[in-house]
Amino acid sequence: MQLTHLGHSCLLLEAEGVRILIDPGTFATGFAELTGLDAVLVTHQHPDHVDVDALPQLLGNNPGARLVADYMTATKLGDPWTPVSPGERFTVGPVRVRVEGGTHAVIHPDVPVIENVAYLFGTAAQPNHLLHPGDSFHVPEEPVAVLALPAGAPWLKIAEAVDYLRAVSPEVAVPIHQAVLAKPEMHYRLLEQLRPEHTELRVLEHGVASEV
Repeated sequence: MQLTHLGHSCLLLEAEGVRILIDPGTFATGFAELTGLDAVLVTHQHPDHVDVDALPQLLGNNPGARLVADYMTATKLGDPWTPVSPGERFTVGPVRVRVEGGTHAVIHPDVPVIENVAYLFGTAAQPNHLLHPGDSFHVPEEPVAVLALPAGAPWLKIAEAVDYLRAVSPEVAVPIHQAVLAKPEMHYRLLEQLRPEHTELRVLEHGVASEV
């Protein structure tokens, strides 16, 4: 399985000939020009996870892509977006996707909580391989190999990121959601120092596909 980090929470997943784009938001770059996508998945409605102004170009370049989002986002975007809820499963070619989570992490008690789904990706050879939690601290029931780990956000402090990393305890953690940080390297150093002993923290170079 290959991952390309296109900034913030946007990841391009490639496995067994399938290409899936996750969370093409306003802080990501280089995704609208992509072609050959089999699916575009969105975790929730915030602009840093779905850039509605960039969608026409993205979807125009990928007319056959399956479009999936949480119910609130899919309702706002309209056809042909398909709403999904926690507990649902679907496939994109040989890639299996399980929908988990359900709610966005609390930003402040005065800010309404919205829907947020997490996506757990796997194949027959690599089940439960990659978890993208969106903006949540969702911990799946089964161990996962790779965690897309939020590193900085209005709803997140570094101690919570460390505790979440320890709770999921993956083989590899890939930092995402870093665009709000002036110096993300500071957070990366703390995550490296405080990670579980068996977990590798792997910071992906922007736009470069990496085997995970």
